Amino acid sequence: MRIHHLRFDIWLCLALSFLLSMGVEKLVEKNFAKTYDSYVEDHTVEDGDVGGKAGEDIVRAENVEDLLNNDTFTIVSKGIKYMNRGGGYHGNYYLHAVTLPSGEIVAAIINQDSVTKTGETIYDGDSILPVGKIVYEDLSKDEAFINQIEYKEPLTRTDFYIDMLGTGGKLNEEDYVEQPKLIAGIITVIVTFPIFHAIGAKIGIFPYFYAPKNKKKSEWE
Repeated sequence: MRIHHLRFDIWLCLALSFLLSMGVEKLVEKNFAKTYDSYVEDHTVEDGDVGGKAGEDIVRAENVEDLLNNDTFTIVSKGIKYMNRGGGYHGNYYLHAVTLPSGEIVAAIINQDSVTKTGETIYDGDSILPVGKIVYEDLSKDEAFINQIEYKEPLTRTDFYIDMLGTGGKLNEEDYVEQPKLIAGIITVIVTFPIFHAIGAKIGIFPYFYAPKNKKKSEWE
């Protein structure tokens, strides 16, 4: 079995790029941390709005007919039953297979920050889901999603889902910062690696990946 080793110049340039990326990530983390409070404010939903906590004045839907006959509503689920049937990713969102009191099953995207628990633990009492509304869409066209969400039982309806997220769905601060940090670090390495290597080759300490034309010898020489 052959063992391939990277050349010293490549290792050195990668190391320099990685060290620089750590500094860039620190700057990104610091700057994004400053914007987190504004992000939280923008993604906090008022009670009674779609994605917000459901008060006593919000209709408690018992079946699909109730969903269709009301502009907004909520669903009351025992304990964490609303999460027990799993779900699937549709676009950028995770939709749960939620069982209505009637036994009918529908897909819903849920703002977990706005679920109201009435029991002492998450397993007893009721969970009052956030205020929701119907969004009409043919879910059956997303075969990967349907295969995920229907792995236990089929949905009663696939021509709509329930939006119980609205403008909510906050990330915690660590997750909010992590993705831009990672992207900034990767871009820094990709951009700076060839720059470092080109500088080293220019001053003669590294071999060229691709020698400039004026460095190449004519085949007639």
